[in-house]
Amino acid sequence: MINELDIEDLYENAPCGYLSVYPDMRIARLNATLAGWLGFDVDALIGMDFTELLTAGGRIHYETHFGPILRMYGQLDGIALDFVTSDRRRLPVFMTANVKTDESGTPVLIRITALDARDRRTYERELLESRTRAELLAKTLQRSLLPPSLLPPSGMTAAAHYHAASSDEVGGDFYDLFPLSDDRWGFFLGDVCGKGASAAAVTSLTRYTLRAAAVYDHDPVAVLHNLDSVLRQEFRESNAQFCTAVFGVLSRCAEGFEVCMASGGHPPPLVIRADGSAHYVLMTGGQLVGILRNARFVSATVTLDPGDTLMLYTDGLTEARVDTGRYDDDGALLDFASEHAPAAPAVLIDHLRKLLDSFGDGLVDDAAVMALGVSSVESSAR
Repeated sequence: MINELDIEDLYENAPCGYLSVYPDMRIARLNATLAGWLGFDVDALIGMDFTELLTAGGRIHYETHFGPILRMYGQLDGIALDFVTSDRRRLPVFMTANVKTDESGTPVLIRITALDARDRRTYERELLESRTRAELLAKTLQRSLLPPSLLPPSGMTAAAHYHAASSDEVGGDFYDLFPLSDDRWGFFLGDVCGKGASAAAVTSLTRYTLRAAAVYDHDPVAVLHNLDSVLRQEFRESNAQFCTAVFGVLSRCAEGFEVCMASGGHPPPLVIRADGSAHYVLMTGGQLVGILRNARFVSATVTLDPGDTLMLYTDGLTEARVDTGRYDDDGALLDFASEHAPAAPAVLIDHLRKLLDSFGDGLVDDAAVMALGVSSVESSAR
């Protein structure tokens, strides 16, 4: 049977702090556990104003917020406060309190329980530091997967933007623009399935494979087949990794550029004309890269004249969540392009960046956008 000594021992040596305070905030009683945490003898604290044990900020918070709530509702649950120990260190606690009243309802005592929160604070701090390190690593790795700069031919300008949906996870969107010879340039934009380290490995392999394949074969369809073979051989069926991509080759023609492109399951590029019109470059039927045997890739050729811009994007943009469903369910992207036509690449990408920012939490996937534009006659003259 539990006797009075057992009850007294349970109070004095409980794994939490017990404290009783009169309505005028003088300490009536506290247990040995709390006194030990604070570094005082029990008797030294009896009669002291309870708020003197709190930090300056804690006293203000208690007097202006916690105290009034306690008097109004008769209880507090899970309040975070810092006590001050005898050697002026902070002791973080989670405090619960309730009010004892007499028969007339007049408060006679405030009963307080304090739980030591030092380990919890340490854990939270370490968790925050780990998250900060993870975000820094993700940003560093993400930067390594994107080109430091785009290298358009003379007479053309280019711009790109990458919007990460998560600050601590590496995405799989990629793009690049680079010279192949004196009169040809390659470009690509795509999206690897998944996120994190595995997606980063596929992204890195994809970028370098496309660059290497383009040097030896100027046929965009053949370049995608090369990438398809590499991905299927590298990852096999048991660990299949795949992506969508548009790969293209630029070559000069008359006053502009001829653009030969191939698509592997990727959303169609947009051409924004100098006359203010905009249209998709349809390459219907292109299949995913890296997962299907004998995958089919579809090509198309367009000509960009002075003032024209080619816009490429990943589905993180078109599938962003809005009130009516997905952003591009009703052709919003083509309307957007028409609204901003004509537009130089830098201006267009700035508008797209603002659009992506406007989605907020509705942007559930990473999004990459890239624009290639032929300088207008007026710009060339200047």
